[in-house]
Amino acid sequence: MEIKNEIINARVTFRKSPIHVLERFTFNDLTNAYSSFRDNSGLNECVILQTCNRVEVFGIGNQTDIEKIKKTWASLAGLEENAFLDNLEYSKGKDVFHHLLNLTSGLDSMVLGEEQILGQIKNSITNARENKWSSEHLNTLFDKTIRVGTRIRNSTGISKGSISVGSMAVKLAEENVDDMKSKQILLIGTGEAAALVAKSLKRRGYAFSVSSRTIQRSESFSKTVGGKPVDFNEILTGLGKYDIVFVATSAPYFLVTFERIQEALKQKSGGIMLLDLSNPRTVDEKVAELNNIKLMNIDQIAEMVDKNMRSRVGQKNTAEQIINEELPVVEASMKRLEAEPIVKDVFKNIDNLRNKELQKALNMLGDLDDDKKKIVDELTKAIVESIVSTPMNNLRKETEQGNDDLLEAVSKLFDYKKKE
Repeated sequence: MEIKNEIINARVTFRKSPIHVLERFTFNDLTNAYSSFRDNSGLNECVILQTCNRVEVFGIGNQTDIEKIKKTWASLAGLEENAFLDNLEYSKGKDVFHHLLNLTSGLDSMVLGEEQILGQIKNSITNARENKWSSEHLNTLFDKTIRVGTRIRNSTGISKGSISVGSMAVKLAEENVDDMKSKQILLIGTGEAAALVAKSLKRRGYAFSVSSRTIQRSESFSKTVGGKPVDFNEILTGLGKYDIVFVATSAPYFLVTFERIQEALKQKSGGIMLLDLSNPRTVDEKVAELNNIKLMNIDQIAEMVDKNMRSRVGQKNTAEQIINEELPVVEASMKRLEAEPIVKDVFKNIDNLRNKELQKALNMLGDLDDDKKKIVDELTKAIVESIVSTPMNNLRKETEQGNDDLLEAVSKLFDYKKKE
């Protein structure tokens, strides 16, 4: 008899998919998504984590099938199944526990130690729990990994002073431009680096425009991350409207040319600060020779980020060490849950037998007062507890160690039928 549950995680994240691609995999109606995964994918429990950097499905079932999960996901998002080919990552069992620990501690974020993800994870499990999409297994897993992640953040300080290429670029703009909130800001690009810039600008309360090679991509990006979408052709001839320009594209040529900046300077009285986060560079370095132009390129920005990261290597190593220590504890807790339905069923059935025999005995004993009935009742409970507790606790311990054979034997011995 198959009684073992399997925990899975299917995800599309910034690690394999740029923002404009990732956005295609999002669920517009979470309630419908939860229902569909439960009804069509063999998942008994489900938690969906959806942010601007990731869309993840955590699930558990007796017969998990990645093809069914992909088919359901594709149907919900209006995609062909082959869309998952280069974008989907899939984990099972212990790998899911490790992934979730990395998430809660901030090790799997675009920016090391990023704090926002922990709140997003808490919101996801709260929503799933309140709507009964998750139950004992996923509730336990998320509760434990959130506690560990919080402890790692507090003990290592990994969330303090975390910085990315994007946030460093914004910080440099702040240091070089007075009263930045009154300035016109443009972001060119919709990839990973651009997303980090956008999130940093938004967090600091700066309004900005965003442009990409297609207006659809700009609109998708702005809807997900922020900014006002503008047409790409407009900005190529209208750079003079802007005081600060962040360029983060993958174009294999100079997008911001010497001539375009020369023309832009004629359109305005003040200067322009250019921050080129592209690799290869897409701003012609000759523009730095022009008056009223301040240029920072990716190498200069990355060097400052590297200094920050080098000072945080110890925090990252400590966090990874704690995760490696906690992983077996989380794994044991999850394995133990496999024994709990059997344990509860055994205690319930035996207690029913106890009650039945107790009533027979009380009827045979005749007219007893309530105190004496209570003494007999407590005696029968104590006898059952002393007989059953030790084997059931041993079953829990053995299950923690992965002894599936004993779990199977006990289920047959007590004629346990798994409830679907």
